[in-house]
Amino acid sequence: MAVWRYALRVGVVLACLSGVELVLAAPAQAAFATELSGLPARFTAGDQVRTVSAVVSRTDRRGGCVKVRWSMVLSVQGIRLDQVKMDRVEETGDFPLEIRTEGDVARLTDRQLDPGTLCPGRTVTARYRVAFAEDVTDGRVTLAAEAYDANLRLLARQTATRSVVGAGGAQSASAEPSAPASEPAEAENDQAGETIGDQPVDAAPPAAGAGGPVAQTGGFGLVQAAFLLGGLLLFLGVGLLLRLRHLTRAATAEADDPPVDWRWERPARR
Repeated sequence: MAVWRYALRVGVVLACLSGVELVLAAPAQAAFATELSGLPARFTAGDQVRTVSAVVSRTDRRGGCVKVRWSMVLSVQGIRLDQVKMDRVEETGDFPLEIRTEGDVARLTDRQLDPGTLCPGRTVTARYRVAFAEDVTDGRVTLAAEAYDANLRLLARQTATRSVVGAGGAQSASAEPSAPASEPAEAENDQAGETIGDQPVDAAPPAAGAGGPVAQTGGFGLVQAAFLLGGLLLFLGVGLLLRLRHLTRAATAEADDPPVDWRWERPARR
């Protein structure tokens, strides 16, 4: 009996802890959102420079303000990383980046926190300039913008994939829109952009063991695992409770029934 009671108590405690984790994780998931803006229908190789913006917002009104550190994950197909130029810009100029590459994937992480502050009802924006070498003919590029807080906990993530065509193919396509007049000037300023393929090979995240994704779309995340764990512990607790109730009833019935010898004993006649 003591063993069953101890097991029941442990199951109830674990179920309560999993419920608390669900309550804490659910608001955090809905608190932040990230989106990519300025993406063209497709990128054109050559001197054409595109400015892509990553914007993170806070949807809840209860939390305070946080500082943001951006990390952009770039992966290519049919293209080499050394054929891609990408740098981070702010109003004051280029923003220092830490670049790590592995195979066809590169991670560009801010060395410093973003100058802006993310507060309820406000946003923080990071701008990237992207260009491709002239010898690129056809390929695809995927951009994943990740916003972290000062403790390297992932706040939100947004991914987008675009095709890359050569300059000749873009000119021959009749449906291709004309480039804005301001882009040649941006192409001249992009000569100082960082070449991704020249960096050491290492595609690790900004910090090992950083917090799990709070707003990552798709996949099997922390919230789903917590739900499964909570359901399993709840099922275990109910089973232990039913077993304990059955044992308690059996012990009570056995205590109430008189011994067998007493049932057949007759009172002596005077």
